[in-house]
Amino acid sequence: MTKIIGLTGGIGSGKTTIAQHFHSLGVPIYIADDAAREVMQDKSIIASLKKAFGVSIFDGEELNRAALASIVFNDSEKLLQLNAIVHPAVRVHFESWFNNHLGATYIIYEAAILFESGNYKKCNQVICVVAPLDTRIQRVVSRDNTDIASIEKRINSQWTDEQRINKSDYVIENVNLATAKLKVEEIHKILLIKQNGR
Repeated sequence: MTKIIGLTGGIGSGKTTIAQHFHSLGVPIYIADDAAREVMQDKSIIASLKKAFGVSIFDGEELNRAALASIVFNDSEKLLQLNAIVHPAVRVHFESWFNNHLGATYIIYEAAILFESGNYKKCNQVICVVAPLDTRIQRVVSRDNTDIASIEKRINSQWTDEQRINKSDYVIENVNLATAKLKVEEIHKILLIKQNGR
């Protein structure tokens, strides 16, 4: 039976980079954020978003993700509202994707809020990616061309590394990429042995 291995980490931890290295080893990867972007283009989801947050978060029919982020990361109730709209659709999307990858020994389900959303409960095991806070902030500043205050708000809306580590089976420190990749390969071997019962 194909196992679901959760992969999570705070913003800027480099979890997508780690996921891509698992992919290079032949592991199917599901990126929840990419799936959310896809489902948010669905007409019924767009209608729900307009009803909940108003038309100001759209440029015509195009969702302005920065405008939406500035609302939800400043208001925990609005963030819960957004998750209630998007998460059920992502869940259905994932089930369809998973059914197409049943030949794999395991798949990686990568999500920033794996624990906060409760989706860790469907995972057989969880990998947590960590990095120092200043490194994470610098990565996001470079990647998203955004300000530190906005990043800190997003960090504060997520679990801490300590909380994630306490509920994870494996931890990858992603400061030096070469070292992090070696850890990926080590975990990959362990998961293959465990899943194949050798």
